[in-house]
Amino acid sequence: MESASDQAQDTETPGEAPDPLRWWSLLAVSLATFMTYLDLNVINVAIPTIQRDLHLSEAGLEWIVSSYLLTLAGLLLAGGRLADAYGRRRLYMIGLTVFTLSSLSAGLAGNGGMLIGSRAVQGIGAALLTPATLAIITATFTDLKERTSAIGLWTVSAALGLALGPVTGGLITQNIRWGWIFLINVPVGVVTLALSARTVRESRSSDSGNVLDVGGLITSAVALFAVTYALIEGNDAGWGAPEIVTAFVIAAIATVAFFVFETRTPEPMVNLGLFRIRQFTGGISTQMIWAFGALAIYFFTSMYLQDVLGFSPLKSGVLFVPMAFALAAFAGFSTLMESWIGGFRTVSLGMVMMTVGLIMLNMHDEHSTFASLLPCLIVLGGGMGIMNVPMTNAVMHNTPKAQAGVASALLNDAREVAGLLGITIIGAVLRSKQASELRSGSSASQSFLSGYHVGLWVATGLVAVGIVFTYVMLRPSGEPLLDEDAVPAPLT
Repeated sequence: MESASDQAQDTETPGEAPDPLRWWSLLAVSLATFMTYLDLNVINVAIPTIQRDLHLSEAGLEWIVSSYLLTLAGLLLAGGRLADAYGRRRLYMIGLTVFTLSSLSAGLAGNGGMLIGSRAVQGIGAALLTPATLAIITATFTDLKERTSAIGLWTVSAALGLALGPVTGGLITQNIRWGWIFLINVPVGVVTLALSARTVRESRSSDSGNVLDVGGLITSAVALFAVTYALIEGNDAGWGAPEIVTAFVIAAIATVAFFVFETRTPEPMVNLGLFRIRQFTGGISTQMIWAFGALAIYFFTSMYLQDVLGFSPLKSGVLFVPMAFALAAFAGFSTLMESWIGGFRTVSLGMVMMTVGLIMLNMHDEHSTFASLLPCLIVLGGGMGIMNVPMTNAVMHNTPKAQAGVASALLNDAREVAGLLGITIIGAVLRSKQASELRSGSSASQSFLSGYHVGLWVATGLVAVGIVFTYVMLRPSGEPLLDEDAVPAPLT
């Protein structure tokens, strides 16, 4: 059977000399990644202040957060394909420029409409640059060991951006003005653009040229937009509401149409043959398991800290900082661990640590303190960190360079959609238990705590199943179970 690597080749020559600016290029794309991940949740703690200043309704307030997620998730796959076809550097630079300018617009917004629009454009910029970053790393680092290290450092930048968002937003909102949570991106964006212009080299898929699968591009965007909208709005509107049912129906029809296009088009947007590679499919699935559990728990733990323990938004954000540093430290260590025990075992070890961290977190109640919560969050963060690099490697090392942008987009979309799905499903479990406790006469905080614990157990069970799943799915093909050589051979 013809492998995916036989079907697609990149413009790069296997024997070419390493790019002397490759580590500077990594710094540039890591800075851009840090900004986009920071913007996923930097706004959360500033929401009450923004609502007061701009006189926003609850619906308007929700769309300040949702507009960014909607355009980001909806256009990631399209951004990845465009990068492969027209040049990763080109799409990355366009996306970074759009993101920086829309950050300026958001920071200066004087009304809700301008802020929501700016956030939506920010999401478009992030959707163009995010898949290109991993594709640039794959194309730039031709040595497999160096590429593994580079992906590890890229993962650290993403993790730090995600985890430092709340405390950054809290510090800025409390001491300056909420607009600066966006304006801070402008000088960083300008510096990153200048550095990228000097250090990031162009690469593209040689077999795709300017031929685009327009049908696949449109149907994938429609499907992702529709399912993201439904997951964001379903809880407030009601899952049986006409607009939510319609969104799910549109998503289903668009998904079927997408697969029809991809199986019949000579130059498909996504080479579905990639999913015949066990490690590739395992890596995408592992990302979904991780995001389903981790992002939902992150979201509801923030509520637990403020609604049950009475922490301020800033104090809640500060509590996640040690978790972020644990994540970064273990992500850096994971490349060494991968060389010792294998990538698949390293990912499974991360799942074990996450399971232990979630069990520890479930032991806490309304009397917990900042200090007592630290150990479980550090263990949880360490587990997330140690598994992310080999998980990403499993996808990117088993993807031909010609499809690197699309593979990166699939990995990121898996995180966004599964994270929203986790928040939705675990949230539904939490609210069901909470409502039951309220009916039995429990206080509001105690009812939330009971629901929170049930939600934690759901996440714990899923991550525990992931231990076995990742061990089986990510194990290198054709290698004995006890072989310690963990680095998957690239297909290019």
